[in-house]
Amino acid sequence: MAQDADCLFCKIAAGTIPSTKVYEDDTVYAFKDINPVSEVHVLVIPKDHYPNAAAVAKADPTLIAHIIEVAQKIADEQSDGAFHLLFNTGEAAGQTVFHCHAHVLGGKADAAKVAAALA
Repeated sequence: MAQDADCLFCKIAAGTIPSTKVYEDDTVYAFKDINPVSEVHVLVIPKDHYPNAAAVAKADPTLIAHIIEVAQKIADEQSDGAFHLLFNTGEAAGQTVFHCHAHVLGGKADAAKVAAALA
């Protein structure tokens, strides 16, 4: 897959929109969420454009596994290793940016903000 010129997260992965980078390799980019709901709130995205996690899993199962491995690495480095991993897939599930992204939530969470994010 390639990037989508109109996609916010493709632009972030390409460096044309600024972000606070946490991790990067050849296939994924991770950055701090601009509206965190916990002490650690990082988004892990594939650099190529996939609309959601199910599309990544179908097209490239090793990439979805790598996203989860990166999430663990971030939790180990920025928290105590424990974390919530959240993929919103589809508008009805709360997905607002249609580029696969994993929310890595670690540390103390704001329960009201987490509940609102899941509503």
